[in-house]
Amino acid sequence: MTATIRGLRLRGVIVGAVVVALFVATAWQPLFAILALVVGGLFIYDAYRQISSAEAKGERLGDLMLATFTPGGTPVERRRLVTVLDRLAATFGVNAVSAFIVADATYNAALVPSGDSYALYVTSALMRDFELIELEGVVAHLMARHRLGVLPREAASAVLSLSAEKRQFLAGSGLAYRADEVAAAAIRYPLGLASALRKCARQVISVDSFFATPTYDQWRFVFFDMRSDRQVNDTTDLDDVELRAMALEEW
Repeated sequence: MTATIRGLRLRGVIVGAVVVALFVATAWQPLFAILALVVGGLFIYDAYRQISSAEAKGERLGDLMLATFTPGGTPVERRRLVTVLDRLAATFGVNAVSAFIVADATYNAALVPSGDSYALYVTSALMRDFELIELEGVVAHLMARHRLGVLPREAASAVLSLSAEKRQFLAGSGLAYRADEVAAAAIRYPLGLASALRKCARQVISVDSFFATPTYDQWRFVFFDMRSDRQVNDTTDLDDVELRAMALEEW
C-alpha cells in the first residue's frame, strides 16, 4: 500500500496548504474556519477509505488463487507439506494457515492473506522434486516474509491496478533477499534453502504453466521465485534466485 500512501501524502500536503490558508482567512471571515474543518475531515475520511479498500482487496488474494489453480499433489505429499507447515508456523508464530498443493510443472510457492487467515500454495512439481530440507527452506522463506510484515504490501501489489514499476516499488525491491536471511537464521541450515533456489534457477518454464501467463506477471511479487519466467538470471537483482542462492552458499 506504499503507492497509495505516497499519493495520499502528496494530496495531504496540498490539502494542508488549503486548510492553513482557510484558517488564515478567518481573520476576515470566521466562516472559513468551518470550511477548513470540513476540507480536512473529508481528506481524512477519503484516506481511511482508500487504505481500507487496498487492505480488503489484498485479503481476497487467497480466494483468487484458489479459483485460479487446479488442485494437485498426492495424499502423501499433502501430509508432508502440512507437517512442515505446522512445525515452521510454530517457529515463526504464524497462525491459521491453510495449505494447498496446486498442479503445475514449475517450482514455486506463495503465502498470501486469505480473509483473516493465510493460504500457502505450493506447486506439485516442487512437492515432487524437492528434498525435505529444500521444502523447509521454501516454507521458512515465506514465513519470514510474514515476520518482516511485507505480506499485505505484496498482496496489494497483486490486486491493485498499477504499472509493473509501481507493483515492484509497493512490494519492496530486495525483500526476498532479506527474507532468505531471516529464514536461514531460523532453520539454521542455509544450504537447504540455497539448493531450493538453485533448482528454481535451473528450471525452464513450459508455455502452458501458470507462470507463463499475464496473471503471474501481475501476482509475481507474492511468490518464492518472483522471476520464474526470466530466461537468463540477473545477479544484479537482489530478488533473483541465482544471486540469492550464491549469497546463502557463502554463509
